[in-house]
Amino acid sequence: MKKQLVISVMSKDRPGIVADITGVILDLDGDLADLNQSVLGGYFTMILIAEFDEQVTPEDLFAKLSHIKSENKIEATIQEMPLPLDMEKDKLPGETFIVTAQGENRKGMVKIMGDFFFDRNINILDLVTTRNQQMYTMIFQVDLSNIDSIGVLRQELETLAGRENLDLVLQHNDIFRATHEIGTPFGSSTE
Repeated sequence: MKKQLVISVMSKDRPGIVADITGVILDLDGDLADLNQSVLGGYFTMILIAEFDEQVTPEDLFAKLSHIKSENKIEATIQEMPLPLDMEKDKLPGETFIVTAQGENRKGMVKIMGDFFFDRNINILDLVTTRNQQMYTMIFQVDLSNIDSIGVLRQELETLAGRENLDLVLQHNDIFRATHEIGTPFGSSTE
């Protein structure tokens, strides 16, 4: 029998930290199922799901992570998933859209957008934000399966944009990905 553990890791960023963490998982004969990693303000953050043999406990994994040789402390939170990971459920809903919001930086911008989505029963699947000088950019990946009319939603976004002085763009996830892919796939010819 296998079990899945959700692992959240944070540390001051440095070269080799991904190798160290994934090495611990490999040492425990774990299999990575899903991983998301980013560096924010010089801090490394990672959340991942890994599958282990039944006898491996969160305490075993935590002990191994705490023995990584590093100048900076590695903080980890580990939880066992109550149900087996169903990769089919992780597929994006068909009505996945991207909302890009940009405006002059001020406090509460993410909250404004979060409230807008919550009031319409829109689930945020992913969120990336960045501040560049005085401009603040938010990119939301959202599930619009519960929305009856994309046209009405567009009008509501236009109203919000005017009221909050934001530039807002709504587009289907497939269009966003097609126009924002970085580089060409490995092994493909550019000739």
